[in-house]
Amino acid sequence: MTALSVAGVPDVSVVIPCYNEEMNAGPIAKAVIEQLEPLGISFDIIFIDNASTDRTVAIIKTMCTADPRIRLIANTRNFGQMRSPTHGIYRATGRAVIGMCADFQDSPDLLPHFVARWQAGVDIVLGVREAEKSGLILTAIRGLSYWLARSFGDVQTIPNATGFGLYSRRVVEAIKALNEPEPFFRGLLVETGFPLETINYVRPPRLRGKSKNNFFTLLDFAVAGLTASSKRMLRLPLYLGVVGVVVTVLLLLGGLAAFLTDRPIAPWLIGAVFQAQFSLIFGFMGLMGDHIRQISERTRGGALVLERETVNMDREAA
Repeated sequence: MTALSVAGVPDVSVVIPCYNEEMNAGPIAKAVIEQLEPLGISFDIIFIDNASTDRTVAIIKTMCTADPRIRLIANTRNFGQMRSPTHGIYRATGRAVIGMCADFQDSPDLLPHFVARWQAGVDIVLGVREAEKSGLILTAIRGLSYWLARSFGDVQTIPNATGFGLYSRRVVEAIKALNEPEPFFRGLLVETGFPLETINYVRPPRLRGKSKNNFFTLLDFAVAGLTASSKRMLRLPLYLGVVGVVVTVLLLLGGLAAFLTDRPIAPWLIGAVFQAQFSLIFGFMGLMGDHIRQISERTRGGALVLERETVNMDREAA
């Protein structure tokens, strides 16, 4: 085993969120160790379990006993795909943190490349996988979510970057200081403005198990990510209200033109009244949305998850 760096702090912490990954927990830990040990760096592996209902926790506990570099955080319940992984990243103590999935959808072969770029001074290194072949509906939803993020997002997200990558300690601390209650981590990485590089890769075939995601969980994740990374969406009704005012004025001008040319003006006036009502409704909704945004800015805080138990989290690796 490799000794820890100064003051018992590992060079790299690998955070692996999991839910019902009894088939993958052991193999992914073995794959990570095989990739990092030859680099001559100190590291630990932190599994954060989101209330699995299978033997995942028991298997990880056995690994923790055999290798103190392997650590476990077991949540009291399933806190979702945003909060749980981010909590694990916050709890990591490495000088750099690597986030990756347990089910081998993120290639362990990239870990040495991440570390090399970090050692060269890059704060954020992200794996960007080639676009997957999906059904028509999923492809359309994915394309729509990226378009909405580009159009309304406060910062530009990186398409097909799922968060698999390495983040330096100062990046993690900067994101942690934001106290986001529902952290869209891949968007927050870009928001920090620290130097960022990407490495393209082909997603390897799933070796074991199957994805825990379905259409609804992916849609929920996309919507949550959009709302977390875009405050301008709250102002969208206000923009629509302004457009409605312009349409109202045009209708009134049309009514005036009809009056001057001795044509019926009733349709123009009725349309203007209805359009004005909708404009007022959307305008007030937009103002309320902006107030909600300001309230959100002022009331950030609270725990991301509650831990049921931990193993090796307060123990230095050998």
